[in-house]
Amino acid sequence: QMQLVESGGGLVQPGGSLRLSCAASGFTLNTYAIGWFRQAPGKEREGVSCISSSADSPYYTDSVKGRFTISRDFAKNTVYLQMNSLKPEDTAVYYCATGYQCSVVAAPLFRSWGQGTQVTVSS
Repeated sequence: QMQLVESGGGLVQPGGSLRLSCAASGFTLNTYAIGWFRQAPGKEREGVSCISSSADSPYYTDSVKGRFTISRDFAKNTVYLQMNSLKPEDTAVYYCATGYQCSVVAAPLFRSWGQGTQVTVSS
């Protein structure tokens, strides 16, 4: 079965860093795009980043460009989201999900979802 498990969230001070992991099972990463999404209380789920099966032109939403980096480790079948220079507005539950492409990173276009991991940026 296809399954995604997020980990790596936690509490960090503004300006700090976290590395989120999305461990895939039941499929290999060269068959799907993987998107990272986040949802803060009272707000819609938004696409944060995406990496395609071919790794062409990774997507980043404007608010995280230059601070976040998405990557894949095929040996571990895991996608990572390195988050640097974190801001309080980055606070949210972060999810990873499978899709078919990264041209539009919108939640309805992604299928299998992990359980989410909480990221809190606060002093």
